[in-house]
Amino acid sequence: MTDNQQRIAGLLLAAGGGRRLGGRPKALLEHRGRPLVEHAAGVLRAAGCERVHVVLGAGADVVRERARLAGCVLVDNPAWEAGMGTSLRAGLDSLAGTGAPAALVSLVDQPGIGPQAMARVLAAYLDERSLVSASYDGVRGHPVLLGAAHWAGIAATATGDQGARAYLRENPGAITLVECGDVARPYDIDTEADLAHLE
Repeated sequence: MTDNQQRIAGLLLAAGGGRRLGGRPKALLEHRGRPLVEHAAGVLRAAGCERVHVVLGAGADVVRERARLAGCVLVDNPAWEAGMGTSLRAGLDSLAGTGAPAALVSLVDQPGIGPQAMARVLAAYLDERSLVSASYDGVRGHPVLLGAAHWAGIAATATGDQGARAYLRENPGAITLVECGDVARPYDIDTEADLAHLE
């Protein structure tokens, strides 16, 4: 791993309120005996991100109490109910001035995506203009690596539940796809039925 790759920040979006899960904050769902947010932050670290910023929203105070997130930078998103776009903006804002050349963005509710897939996406980083996305049988998914040169453009188009999607759609030629279907399963924990994926 190059020096620049080591400086890439992990950015974990963990603010969701779990509307379809009866309003249970996703960060607090239990996985392997610990809150899901703790597992997800650990995956970013295991992939090689020394700096991890975690965006909290729903149940933020309880997450701070229950989850062991020592060494992570916790970022509050008071506007979390307006959608994932606000969390991505809050996370990118929190990275301004840190010297991170890129952010590796992951979602708290995708425990089927482990360190191997994250490390693959991280390894495709070239410079601050890099845009890299995991793909599953050729379909773009998470995690995504967003070079710092794109942060302002992404923040300007991140609205509602869009996150970086609108920006990536406008710049398809700039995206490097990294196939991860052999090492990860990109399901989301969105509904009661999805809870079966948790261990």
